[in-house]
Amino acid sequence: MKSLIEYIACSLVDQPDKVDVKQQRNGNRIRLELRVDKDDMGRVIGKSGRVANSMRILLRVAAAREGKQVTLYVIEP
Repeated sequence: MKSLIEYIACSLVDQPDKVDVKQQRNGNRIRLELRVDKDDMGRVIGKSGRVANSMRILLRVAAAREGKQVTLYVIEP
C-alpha cells in the first residue's frame, strides 16, 4: 500500500525526493500519511480534491483484495 502511494505521488510532483509516506497499522486497518513539498500540494490534491480521492479509491481496491482497510491522509506542510 505504501509503495503504491509513493509511486503515484512521485509521478505527480516536481520534487519526488520530498515525498514522504508514513504507515501505521492497527489490526486490519492501515493509516497512510502523505507529505509533499508545499509547492506540490496542488498537484497531489487536484482540482476539487479529485486526484487525492482517486488515490484513495485505488487504495481501497488494493486493500480490499488483501482483506484490509486503508485510509489516506494528505498532510499539509
